[in-house]
Amino acid sequence: MRVTISRKAHFNAAHRLHRKDWSFEKNDAVFGKCNNPNFHGHNYGLTVSVTGKIDPETGFVLDVKVLADIIREEVEIPFDHKNLNLDVPEFADLNPTAENIAVVIWNKIRQRIHADFDLEVVLNETERNFVTYKGE
Repeated sequence: MRVTISRKAHFNAAHRLHRKDWSFEKNDAVFGKCNNPNFHGHNYGLTVSVTGKIDPETGFVLDVKVLADIIREEVEIPFDHKNLNLDVPEFADLNPTAENIAVVIWNKIRQRIHADFDLEVVLNETERNFVTYKGE
């Protein structure tokens, strides 16, 4: 019997969609207002889901407090109120699109979750735009 638990979180961050190897004109044509040289920000919503077997001793798939601590340490502390392009090492050479942010978050959390569990990350960039990543 496999069950999924989920934990919601949020963080606020600025970013700029921009490729260093492209001209300003090409970046502007592809990324539009998201290529603003002064950056722009989002109030990101995050849902992390872990699927696995229920532990017969605890009744948990995974203690939600443990999952909350992982999210806080791996996402909220390093990303909240940061400029993703400038302050988060993972984006030094990676364009911080919603897709790339979701994959980075998944990889960071995956290292802390036992391999027996499936992991899914849903990142809401706006109320209408979101990305789901479940691993490769």
